[in-house]
Amino acid sequence: MELSLKHREARRNGAGWLAVYAASVFAFLYLPIVVLIVYSFNRDGVGGFPPQHLTIEWYRQLAGDQAIWDAVWNSLLVALAATVTALALGLPAALALDRVSFPGKALFRRLVLLPLILPGIITGLSLLMLAVFAGMKLSLWTVLLGHGIALLSVATTELFAGIQKMDRAQEEASLDLGAAYWRTFWRVTLPNLRLPLVAAALLIFTLSVDEIAVSFFLIGRDNTLPLEIWGRLRRGMTPEINAVSTIIFVFSVALILVSYRLRTRGAREPEGAADVLQATFQGDQP
Repeated sequence: MELSLKHREARRNGAGWLAVYAASVFAFLYLPIVVLIVYSFNRDGVGGFPPQHLTIEWYRQLAGDQAIWDAVWNSLLVALAATVTALALGLPAALALDRVSFPGKALFRRLVLLPLILPGIITGLSLLMLAVFAGMKLSLWTVLLGHGIALLSVATTELFAGIQKMDRAQEEASLDLGAAYWRTFWRVTLPNLRLPLVAAALLIFTLSVDEIAVSFFLIGRDNTLPLEIWGRLRRGMTPEINAVSTIIFVFSVALILVSYRLRTRGAREPEGAADVLQATFQGDQP
C-alpha cells in the first residue's frame, strides 16, 4: 500500500515537471510573438514593456504606406501563381508515386522530398544559377518559378497522402462500367481529392507568402513583402513593421487552421460509390 502511494506521488511529481517544461517551451516559442503584437499597439514605439499607452496609429500609417502594399500585392500574386504551379506539377507526381511502377521510383520519391530537406539558401542559390544559365532576367517571374519548384515537394506529399486514403473501388467501378480514364479522373478521382487539394493549396500559399530565402536570390526590382520588411529592418525597428508582422501572423495562422480543418474533414468516410458513379455517367444521359 505504501509503495502504491509513493508510486502515485512520483507520477504526480513527474507530470508536474512535464507541465512546467511544456509551459517553458511554449513560452519560449510564443512570447516573442505576443510582445510583437503588443508593440504594434504601443504609442511610444519599441521599448518600455509593458506599453503604457495603446493606439492604432501605426496601423493607420501602414494603411497609407504604398511601398508596403505594393510588396503585399507582389507577394499575393507570386503565392497564387506558385500554388497553381506546385499543384499542377505535384498532382501528376503524386499519382505516379501511388499508381505507377517504374524504374527508379524509390529514388524519384526521395528526390521529390529534397527541397524540404535542403536549406533554403541552397535551393535559392541553385535556382539562381539555373536562371543565369537559362538567360532569364530576375523578376517576379523567376520568384514565381522558384517558389513553385521549391514548394513542389509540399504539394506532392500532401496529395500523395490524400490519394492513399481514397477508395479505389469507385474508380474501378467507373472503369468497369465503360468510362474512359480521363472521364474517371475528372468525375471520380479529382472530386475525391478536393479536400487534399484545398488543404495543400492553403499550405503552399502560406509558405510562399512567408518565403524569404529563395526570394532573396531570385528577386528583381520589385520586392515581395518579406524582403520589403527585411530591407526596412536594416534601417531600424519601427512599430509599423510590428503592425504588418501582426497582420501576416494572423493571416498565416488563419490559413493554417483552415488547412488543418480541411485535412481532418478529409478523414471522414467518402460519399457512397453509387452517388459518385451516378455523377460520373450523368453527362452521358440525353
